[in-house]
Amino acid sequence: MSARHRVERVVVGGGIGGLTAALALARHGLPVHVLEQAPEFGEIGAGVQLAPNALRVLDRLGVLGDVLTSAVRPPKAVMMSAVTGEQITAIDFGEEFRAAYGHPYVVTHRSDLLAAVLDACRAEPAITLETGRSVRAVRQDGDTAVAECADGAEYRADALIGADGLWSAVRAHTVGDGDPAYIGDVAYRGTIPTAAISDRAGKEDMTWWIGPGLHLIQYPVRGGELFNQVAVFTAAAHGPAEEWGQPDELDRAFEATSDYVREGVRLVDRDRHWVLRDRPPAAAWSRGRATLLGDAAHPMAQYLAQGACQALEDAVALADLLAAHGPDVPAAFAAYEAERVPRTAKVQTWARRMGEIVHADGVTALLRDALLGGRDERDFQYTDWLYGHRTGAAPTERTP
Repeated sequence: MSARHRVERVVVGGGIGGLTAALALARHGLPVHVLEQAPEFGEIGAGVQLAPNALRVLDRLGVLGDVLTSAVRPPKAVMMSAVTGEQITAIDFGEEFRAAYGHPYVVTHRSDLLAAVLDACRAEPAITLETGRSVRAVRQDGDTAVAECADGAEYRADALIGADGLWSAVRAHTVGDGDPAYIGDVAYRGTIPTAAISDRAGKEDMTWWIGPGLHLIQYPVRGGELFNQVAVFTAAAHGPAEEWGQPDELDRAFEATSDYVREGVRLVDRDRHWVLRDRPPAAAWSRGRATLLGDAAHPMAQYLAQGACQALEDAVALADLLAAHGPDVPAAFAAYEAERVPRTAKVQTWARRMGEIVHADGVTALLRDALLGGRDERDFQYTDWLYGHRTGAAPTERTP
């Protein structure tokens, strides 16, 4: 007979969002059980950008100091033309930025962020962590949510939180909207030793090289020892999507860019690439005693660098509302959706729009450069709505 486990709360997925949700619940004194399908906790990928809205969450949970130990604080975010090599615009992350938002903007390695949250979870007696548990389906059984694992084990819970990413098994139960959609872009990402890249002024910045149908993002991580690179381009959609954007197409896409950009692309890791997907915003994420957070709820294009940041916001909002509503889990989930769905839908929508803006060509690109070229580096009006958000507080956002 398959094992049946009774737990109060279960989080499906032990990535950044799932572990942060567990930690936030534990900080309220609420026991939680985390199921991770991999044999050990870990993150696939390289760098991650953490804006002030994310650092606000990490600070509240008491892990910001650990995160900042290996993180890098870039002086600026600089948008450059990948073709001409000239600067288009920049955001100064200095004293005025920190005064405006209460926190800096940092970049770090995804595995370093996960390790900091994981260590905090391991120190919490209210959290039980389990690996090697692949949840294949979820069902509702009266007032109980049931997670069915591939090995036949079942976890029965009063509240089930799906933090299981883009291909969420929990979403198949709560929303049931099929596969995520292709954006049409392909990403190559990875880190290299900083010494391997040509020296240039502003190497310590977070630099976004943009061009028609492409971009390259570069920034240092691990205290500046490693250099993170993400090369993205619009692929020719021929054959199965998994075969889009092979390395030869990557090189062709960037062949008209500047020498420095081509050098960076030559050094990017070719062993694996990602065909990018997202979903349109959903009106609701919950069903019965199950709900979603992070990429399971609102997978988004990467062009605002807010995927992890929004998962962190979700985590504390959900924990706060579960604590506030006590045993009335459906009421907590309804309040969670009321708070988070409008916010994340806006971020999803603007992430897609930002991709269109940075990948523009022709007259659209000329107008973009003219508009952005005249702005002050300390003008934060375009980021207030995003970075100034305080989860759980009354919204004071300005729509871009």
